[in-house]
Amino acid sequence: MTAGTRHYLIVTASYWGFTLVDGALRMLVLFHFFQLGYSPFTLAFLFLLYEFAGIVANLSGGWLATRYGIPRMLAIGQGLQVTGLVMLSVLDPGWTMAMSVAWVVAAQGIAGLAKDFTKTASKSAIKATSAEGSGQLFRWVAYFTGSKNAMKGVGFFFGGLLLEALGFRGALWLMAGLIGVIFLAGMASLPRQLGKAKSSKTMREFFAKSRGVNLLAAARIFMFGAREVWFMVGLPVFLYAAGWKFIEVGGFLAAWTIGYGLIQAVAPSLVARSADGLSREIPYARVWAGLLFAVPVFLALMLREPLLWRPDIVLVTGLAIFGVPFAVNSSLHSYLILAYAGSEKAAEDVGFYYAANAAGRLIGILLSGALYQTGGIVACLVGAAAMLLLCWGITFLLPLRDASVAPSNHQPALR
Repeated sequence: MTAGTRHYLIVTASYWGFTLVDGALRMLVLFHFFQLGYSPFTLAFLFLLYEFAGIVANLSGGWLATRYGIPRMLAIGQGLQVTGLVMLSVLDPGWTMAMSVAWVVAAQGIAGLAKDFTKTASKSAIKATSAEGSGQLFRWVAYFTGSKNAMKGVGFFFGGLLLEALGFRGALWLMAGLIGVIFLAGMASLPRQLGKAKSSKTMREFFAKSRGVNLLAAARIFMFGAREVWFMVGLPVFLYAAGWKFIEVGGFLAAWTIGYGLIQAVAPSLVARSADGLSREIPYARVWAGLLFAVPVFLALMLREPLLWRPDIVLVTGLAIFGVPFAVNSSLHSYLILAYAGSEKAAEDVGFYYAANAAGRLIGILLSGALYQTGGIVACLVGAAAMLLLCWGITFLLPLRDASVAPSNHQPALR
């Protein structure tokens, strides 16, 4: 086993544990405060700073990982996650609602910094450790992204289970301990210089991204915003109101995310490869984006008419189908950002791209609470369709050749 492969496996395993806890935390916060009577819009507000902090963490985390090395940024992200979990655990039921919301929003902000510092550093590590051309890069990105999303799905179920078994505070302490173990293992296993390179010296230099990176970031905003519009608040609240138990809602979200992750992992086998790593992959991204847009349109039309079947069953079946094109699109985008990224400052480009990802989730979360409160789950699906239409349109502007890479430096043919 080469050193690059070993480091890739260590980073992947570390991020699995982190993602498990992050997924569980989302379900803990959502279900715990829904039990306390918080409205859908207030529930969305609890995650506001979490996603805004993700934008900041991705922008700064990419630069910091380039300057100080990937392992240091992983350690900072994990340390912040422990801080956020402990902060949530001391929440006092006797506080006023305003004080409780402010405290949770602040703790979620710390968790948002933690998640995206860790994610940017982990994704950048793939570029730093991959050394056998774009074929290996696509496979490694797909396996990493698919497996970590499957682990997030397990986390959703884990969160619902822990809430019922240990309660809010006990679950938080258990998760903080798990992150502490991952922190120590990573510090002992990874070389400190991994991913370290010359960073941008000015803000102008930092934001001077290629056309491909900028357009892909814009597409990512609308794609992940569309998912959060129904996934974050609308779907869990709709299913709970339809009579589902917390553990059943968490189980469905877990199954959806695990299935989505598994499809991401096999996405390289569903996409034709090209010698330059772009000319066939981008047309496939356009096809899959069009298929993704069609699903919420169809579901919204189905749910507006009287049904012979239960609306909750129709919805979860449709969203199970939605997961297939969403997973392939997500895997393709995760590969394309590394294909477009400059080799010396890959962490900065990845951070910029995932800042757009966090911005999309932020918009989607706010819309999820607002649309569900005004028009129910159908309004959430219409909002998702509108965002996916914009995403689809942007994919037609993506360049088929990376202008930042000379033709002689193109990656070898994918196999």
